[in-house]
Amino acid sequence: MNRIKIHRLLNSDSPRDNVLVMGWVRTRRDSKDFSFLEVNDGSCLKNLQVITDNHLSNYSEIRKVTTGSAVLISGRLTPSKGTGQKWEVQANSVKILNIAPESYPLQKKRHSDEFLRTIAHLRPRTNKYGAAFRIRSELSFAVHKFFRDRGFFHIHTPIITGSDCEGAGELFQITTFNLNDPPKIDGKLDYSLDFFGKEANLTVSGQLSAEMLALALGDVYTFGPTFRAENSNTSRHMAEFWMVEPEMAFCDLEGNMDLGEELIRYLTNYIVETCTDDIDLFSKYVDKTLRTTLENIKSSEFIRLPYREAVNILKKSGEKFEYDVSLGKDLQSEHERYLTEQYFKKPVILHDFPKTIKPFYMRVNNDNETVAAMDVLVPNIGEIIGGSQREERLDVLELRMNETGMNKNDYWWYMDSRRFGSVPHSGFGLGFERMMMLVTGIKNIRDVIPFPRTPKTIEF
Repeated sequence: MNRIKIHRLLNSDSPRDNVLVMGWVRTRRDSKDFSFLEVNDGSCLKNLQVITDNHLSNYSEIRKVTTGSAVLISGRLTPSKGTGQKWEVQANSVKILNIAPESYPLQKKRHSDEFLRTIAHLRPRTNKYGAAFRIRSELSFAVHKFFRDRGFFHIHTPIITGSDCEGAGELFQITTFNLNDPPKIDGKLDYSLDFFGKEANLTVSGQLSAEMLALALGDVYTFGPTFRAENSNTSRHMAEFWMVEPEMAFCDLEGNMDLGEELIRYLTNYIVETCTDDIDLFSKYVDKTLRTTLENIKSSEFIRLPYREAVNILKKSGEKFEYDVSLGKDLQSEHERYLTEQYFKKPVILHDFPKTIKPFYMRVNNDNETVAAMDVLVPNIGEIIGGSQREERLDVLELRMNETGMNKNDYWWYMDSRRFGSVPHSGFGLGFERMMMLVTGIKNIRDVIPFPRTPKTIEF
């Protein structure tokens, strides 16, 4: 017999003989001659009820099975005589693979998210986190399906890089030096003796590399981990996070905004239709407004608003914000959420930001004060996408690199792409964890990734 996942058994059309199930015991209830095991194998939210009786040779051992124990069960799938489930398994044999001790920390009660972060190696066994990580898997698949159906090529960009895409300097440096005795010259580290012969870092974005592929293949996307050494302990930031980054040749800012809106709506709709039970769990226990929020995103046309107009709305709102609002400053999460949750009550795409607050690669507009940038804002999250039309004009690009203090020698290859067949192109980055927060209603980014990496936290 081959093992059958519980979600398949629970969706069976008819009884089945000789089923084989493996999983973990959630609870055990005993009567005089029977024991009922609630078993879950992680494939779905619902448990499978398994009925064992005193005819089994190891029945006395079965009555000692504890929460968290692992079992292998063979038996017959039959219609349930109880309420709350359609099917149950009458066990012919139960093999106990492991008995969890009474100190097993996940007992039948609700645990706080803060406590569960301290046992991140076990929290996927809870209903909430099992559901979250099943949704994460489906959301990842939906990303690939979205782009594949639209003719994009999936590319792999480097994790190790010598470039600082954002120019912010918040990079994780990597080296093979003996840190107790690194080689120096004139008092400074001699990177010519390091593994790559120059300073190297973990990437904050695959964008610059993706541009090179887009200027050869047309429409591409990369989907992988990125890293930022930002000492931030907010509920929206981590040191290691995943980014979905499409890049499109022959595409302007308007086309870029169209794709961002389409992607958010597609992913939301896919999860609502595919992960019904898990979304029901979150809408019942985590965020009672979740379904309303997701339906709003599915059905709304996103508002498109110039940055300058957004600042004027915020200044006239009468709201008391923690951070001041003024032209030339980036908006904070509280400003973004006001626009999406109170003023427009739907997603908003801000565009045409001051060039002084944006990176060097964004296309300068005709006013020479703003760039063709866009941020997609959604309720409960704020910014979920950041992108732009890229600067395809070599002379303007070089001026921007000078203005922002970039070392052009490090980006000779990037400038080459503007010398040889440059075309208008654009792209964006979707924060995958923020998308997870949107579709689950989970408020802390640490709770939508299995093993979060944050300042002073690198457990597991």
